[in-house]
Amino acid sequence: MKKLLFFSLLSLSLTAQTLSMQACVDQTLAQHPDIKIFILKIAQSEENYAISRSDYLPQIALLAEYSPQRTYVMPQLGQFNTIEDDGWSIGTILKQKIWDFSKTTSLIEASQIDKHIAALSLEDAKAVMTYKIKSLYALMAVQHEAIDVRQKDTQSKEELYKQTLGFYTQGLRTKADVSRFEAAYQLAKEELILSQVAFDKSRNTMSLYTKIPIKKDVRLDTTLIKSGTLTIKNTSAIKDRAFKDNHQIKIASKQIDKNQKLHQAAKANHFGSIDAIGSYTQANMINRYDTNIIGVSLNIPLYSGGRLSAEEQRMQIETTVAKEQLESQSIALEEELENLFLDLESYQESTKAKKAQLTSAKEAQEVVNARYKEGLSTYIEVLDAAFFLLNAQLGLLEVGYKKRVTLNRIEYLTGNIQ
Repeated sequence: MKKLLFFSLLSLSLTAQTLSMQACVDQTLAQHPDIKIFILKIAQSEENYAISRSDYLPQIALLAEYSPQRTYVMPQLGQFNTIEDDGWSIGTILKQKIWDFSKTTSLIEASQIDKHIAALSLEDAKAVMTYKIKSLYALMAVQHEAIDVRQKDTQSKEELYKQTLGFYTQGLRTKADVSRFEAAYQLAKEELILSQVAFDKSRNTMSLYTKIPIKKDVRLDTTLIKSGTLTIKNTSAIKDRAFKDNHQIKIASKQIDKNQKLHQAAKANHFGSIDAIGSYTQANMINRYDTNIIGVSLNIPLYSGGRLSAEEQRMQIETTVAKEQLESQSIALEEELENLFLDLESYQESTKAKKAQLTSAKEAQEVVNARYKEGLSTYIEVLDAAFFLLNAQLGLLEVGYKKRVTLNRIEYLTGNIQ
């Protein structure tokens, strides 16, 4: 019978669901709609680039016209005679840009930069999603551990309640003792249910992101929130890396380059363009004839109602705005990193304090519970000891979670998406 029970438990443990943080990240990045949107935006930017490049390629068009009835006026012997007849013409025209003072070149380069921005935006979206999933996984892990802690706390208070009830029937405890332990037991059960609900909410959210059905008894990697002392020794190197690899900083820098190219294109609009033109047309309008044209056209805007000047000024302003946005983002990045470094330092001290508190609470509870059985401690002391132990256990888990989320945020700010 014992062997059968052992193998049953072994089989159950082997079939339990195990979920790693990296699997959640990979699955989310592979199928989340936000990531797919940015992939499509890359394809869109590539098409925009192709459109810009086409302006420097020959433009060939087919022209055709047919009139079933057309009135022709012809002079004859000092008079004008009219003839009703049909007419048609067909031909091709070729137009090749020769020089437009680098307007098209600037637009092509701006489109090329836009492709880089789209690619960086995709990387940033992946980094944001990775940060979100890692933090959600850490939340699930700490909630999972909190459930275990509260289950033990509930079980302990249930045993104390039953023990006190037994003492009461023997006349060794008062009704107040029984009522107080029963209230503590019921409160512990309520807190356990709330913890389970919070975990189920996080579990459902993770399932929505990953499209993976997650069981209630899922196994998670809780070492993420139980790791030892984590210190960052070289904060200057981390800040340098962030300013170099942060996706938002890169995007803002590329936006400046793009606006500068668009500004150059807007200035070139004032000078017009020189184009080569060639055409061949065959027509039948009373008489049949061919026409050939080969030449160069010059198009210089003389007056546009101020539109060209306004466009140039607008792009100059947008370039200046982009530079200020880069400066603003750089300041915000440095500020956030400095605050995160301070948070990590405080979490290190909190971890030491919580560990010391946990050790002390365990020792105190053992002493108080033993004294209570001998009638040397009150129920208030027993419940206080249980509260301090529970508070130390949950506090240590909370600090571990905050530390992990802070490290995840630093990874995101430094451009790390893994």
